[in-house]
Amino acid sequence: MPQVKCSVANCAYWGEGNNCNADMIMVEIDAHANANFKEEFAGEFEYASQHQDQAKSSSQTCCHTFKPKEKK
Repeated sequence: MPQVKCSVANCAYWGEGNNCNADMIMVEIDAHANANFKEEFAGEFEYASQHQDQAKSSSQTCCHTFKPKEKK
């Protein structure tokens, strides 16, 4: 798996050095930003979406892997 950098420090998968520690990364186009794919992308999730889309630039994409850290 390639190294994934992320600066969203309140994500449960955020790791030291701005590294993403998720087992899988879900990236969608912005048009599907509010889609609900049953959340939990890095653990026990059901990724049922088989659609394919195209983006013209990185600004048209978003990460659906984010899961807020649990407060202690």
